[in-house]
Amino acid sequence: MTEQNLSPLGDSAITVTIGEGISEALSDKVVAEARAVADNQIPGVIDVVASYASVTVHYDPLRIGYADLKSRLLSIDRTGSSTSNERSVTEHVIPVRYNGEDLEEVAQRTQLSTQAVIEIHSQRIYRVFVIGFVPGFAYLGVLDPRLVLPRRESPRKRVPAGSVAIAEAQTGIYPTETPGGWHLIGTTHMRMFDPNRKDPALFAVGDRVRFEPV
Repeated sequence: MTEQNLSPLGDSAITVTIGEGISEALSDKVVAEARAVADNQIPGVIDVVASYASVTVHYDPLRIGYADLKSRLLSIDRTGSSTSNERSVTEHVIPVRYNGEDLEEVAQRTQLSTQAVIEIHSQRIYRVFVIGFVPGFAYLGVLDPRLVLPRRESPRKRVPAGSVAIAEAQTGIYPTETPGGWHLIGTTHMRMFDPNRKDPALFAVGDRVRFEPV
């Protein structure tokens, strides 16, 4: 880790750049970095947010300054067991009714049968790359190339909570009713976000997700 990897984000966050692009290997490094920062419990750090290729460290500028935090981040020991990529991750099995209103259109555009779409989507184990867009929305990848489609030309104004969808090379589940431009292929009763839970978001970056047709 060098100073070139660190850059300010506004007046209360530092972004730690790990690499470029989207891949499981890069995500492993991002998760390890996020764990290393969190495990050090630096006073003044409010939150540590992992993304595709970077980690953003949010802090309280009244408790710790940019220069001090930057120095602390550079001095972190990243060789400890807590940052190992072998650290256990959670695998979630999500029951899905493949009844989405875009399922037939997806099948037509990919030149597959609806059953083939279901089988291809449900036979892969996905990785949580990012949590964002709305609280609890996990960007899962990588989608089988046979199902890759661009987002809808006209986003919907309302997508029901629990909708399972695909777009580009990713899949995801809408945690709340919200506008959205992904292709809806199914639904699940599982709650992706519950503010009353200890961990409100069901998924965390680095987790694995498998869809089970019901």
